[in-house]
Amino acid sequence: MTHPIPKLRTRKPTGVVPWPKILIEGEEKSGKSWIAAQFTGSDKTGQAYWLELGEDTANEYVQVPGADYLLIDHSGAYRDILGQIEAVHAEAKRAAAAKEPPVVLVIDSVSLLWRMLVNWTNDRARRSNQGQRKLRQDPDAEVKPSMNLWNDAYERWAKVMYLVRTMPGIVLLLARGKEVAAVDGNGDPIPKSKDWRVEGHKSLAYDATVWVRLRREEQPQIIGARSLKFQVPRDGEPRTMPDFSVEKLVFGLMGCAIHTQPQATPELTGDLAQAWLPRVKEAAKGGVDGLKKLWREVEADEELTREEVRVVRADIERKAAELKKPQDMSDPTSDAARLRAAAQQDAETEGPAEDAPGDEFAAA
Repeated sequence: MTHPIPKLRTRKPTGVVPWPKILIEGEEKSGKSWIAAQFTGSDKTGQAYWLELGEDTANEYVQVPGADYLLIDHSGAYRDILGQIEAVHAEAKRAAAAKEPPVVLVIDSVSLLWRMLVNWTNDRARRSNQGQRKLRQDPDAEVKPSMNLWNDAYERWAKVMYLVRTMPGIVLLLARGKEVAAVDGNGDPIPKSKDWRVEGHKSLAYDATVWVRLRREEQPQIIGARSLKFQVPRDGEPRTMPDFSVEKLVFGLMGCAIHTQPQATPELTGDLAQAWLPRVKEAAKGGVDGLKKLWREVEADEELTREEVRVVRADIERKAAELKKPQDMSDPTSDAARLRAAAQQDAETEGPAEDAPGDEFAAA
């Protein structure tokens, strides 16, 4: 069976400058957090949120002249951190739809976010069967994580960066940068040669609209920018900004304006079912009744294919089962979660089977 060719949908570009994602990196004590805090009180922006990861300056830096932000509470666990960024993303979308000034998010620092994921990857490698065997023979042995473990770490990093890139607001990504010895292709040091390294995943600079570097003994520099309003030479020296501020960069050099909201970036999804899964999680907060209501909405959505409907329905059924029989909701891939699950299974005695959640929803 052949499907009809979809109708072509086009529109004229607006020419509006999008809200930037600004990487501010540099040496210790070079003023990264100060500059970010100063920007949060700009009268050209809306509510500012500060996500502190592994740093301890956010409580004090609200005293920086002009600073005005809310400090985000989180448990330190990746899942909670991701959830809080999702919440800011949702608030930024609401503000943009209401034509309000842009939401500002400061993440201090993305270097320590990546360090957390690196530590998680190394710990998983050491806990693996192969790692345990190696450590039994030599407790000080080097255990290198396999590629699949690094892929897991990158997926977690990518989820955060996807929210950053698609956020309809201004994001400041603070990172650590330092001068290091230059190395050749074999990893050997090059005599009398220095290089600069930003601590974070190697894709960090790609995710930023503008890349700013701060050093204690030098003027702020713009290393690179994706902008038609000003240029940074690609093969020359970085652009020096003696009187740098984020407000001058955003609303001056870049030409952003609060009266011209950028076009919202559509969320990329492999299929339409992906867009429904967060709604299942939200509906579960209303209990089984909330899930039943969503079940009917899924059935009524004519844009979903039958396969996509089945995917969403399966997720609703899983959530219903969890509500009937509460489970440990921590990371199921962790060793601790697997031990708890095994202990629970050993402790359970056989009893009457519960009603199948699918039957309940089919009759709803």
